[in-house]
Amino acid sequence: MPVLVITGTGTEVGKTVTTAAVAAAAVAAGRSVAVLKAAQTGVGPDERGDADEVARLAGAVAAAEVARFPEPLAPGTAARRAGLAPVRPQEVAEAAAKLATEHDLVLVEGAGGLLVRFDAAGGTLADAARLLNAPVLMVSSAGLGTLNTTELTARELRARGLELLGVVIGSWPGSPDLASRCNVADLPEVACAPLLGALPAGAGALPPADFRTTAPSWLAPRLYGTWDAESFRAREAP
Repeated sequence: MPVLVITGTGTEVGKTVTTAAVAAAAVAAGRSVAVLKAAQTGVGPDERGDADEVARLAGAVAAAEVARFPEPLAPGTAARRAGLAPVRPQEVAEAAAKLATEHDLVLVEGAGGLLVRFDAAGGTLADAARLLNAPVLMVSSAGLGTLNTTELTARELRARGLELLGVVIGSWPGSPDLASRCNVADLPEVACAPLLGALPAGAGALPPADFRTTAPSWLAPRLYGTWDAESFRAREAP
């Protein structure tokens, strides 16, 4: 798995912190890791982006972006409003492939959900994943409404012939409600893919040293961690 594409079911589901956790766990396992942000929006030229945040939390990680746009909008819209060239799926694939010649693992983080448009032609992160022939990790929210967005994303991946590696809950609450606890069993069912981790709410606010030490415990062995889905399900069962 030299390249792993990480998408979310929407915005603010914990995609960047999950990317950082996978990076930290892989580094702890002895892997050389790079993270590539396909399209960074909502930051100025000198501001820190999501790839920088991954590097801050995960440590010895190479961080890169394909493009950035100042307004916090979908990449295609942000590029058009800024009068800048949009990012194309081919550019994302080429940048990731180059990094893969220099690193054991390249994590490609999308912007928003799977089908957020990069350009006027309708290019998306899914197109970049297809060009890379890379598996996709889906980050989902824990609570009410997540089953619908998770299943829609999983169906779209299958329709495009893309491999869904699994699902990670991007922010698991300290006091989960009934819907969240039921979703632990339901998420892998609707996704037809395994649950590969659950990050505690507020994980991104941990000191980087603590984040790196703890990250493997949030992720399954497939993601270089020690987390066990069955134990988690039994502990959180309603």
